[in-house]
Amino acid sequence: MTDSLTASGSGGQPGQEAGSADFWFDPLCPWAWITSRWMHEVEKVRPVTTNWRLMSLAYLNLRPDKEISEEYRARMEQAWGPVRICAAAAKEKGEDILGPLYTAIGTKFHNEGRRDEDALREALAQAGLPDSLLEAAQTDEFDDWIKASHDQGIDLVGQEVGTPVIRWKDFACFGPVVTPIPRGEAAGRLWDGFVLVAGTPGFYELKRTRTERPRFD
Repeated sequence: MTDSLTASGSGGQPGQEAGSADFWFDPLCPWAWITSRWMHEVEKVRPVTTNWRLMSLAYLNLRPDKEISEEYRARMEQAWGPVRICAAAAKEKGEDILGPLYTAIGTKFHNEGRRDEDALREALAQAGLPDSLLEAAQTDEFDDWIKASHDQGIDLVGQEVGTPVIRWKDFACFGPVVTPIPRGEAAGRLWDGFVLVAGTPGFYELKRTRTERPRFD
């Protein structure tokens, strides 16, 4: 494994090594949204860039071996639409569009609490995309591509987790799960901690029960 604590021109401080992180998301997940906004904050204070990748809560949770309630199953069936739209956009414009489109959709879904077709249409317009991409929500044309992207991320961490998945160098994990969004140097310090555990062979888990709902401030 690359020693993630070795920095170039940074005095060897954790997290200061330049590089890119891969971030797998489903636009519906509020916790992934918070983590994604944290990554935007990290990019301001650490030499890190983020590559945005798709995963699918519907694909993850609708497996035959997954025991979920009928209510949740119905919600997951509806979860295909937004991720299919994102996939259609990536196929049309390239994967670089996923970052701005995720920002546009996530702002509508989570900050504004809007998840209807008009919200998606406005998000597409904000990302410079045609509203004809809305049609992708009703087709399985892009599902194989979504599943391949999803599997690429989930295979790094195992089936017991969800979104987000972050890969840094040779290390990948689910999370971090945090609320509200760490900003400024607080975001940088959390990234430093992420890099620290990433450089620890055999590190697997830190976890405690969540006692707060997602906050987007």
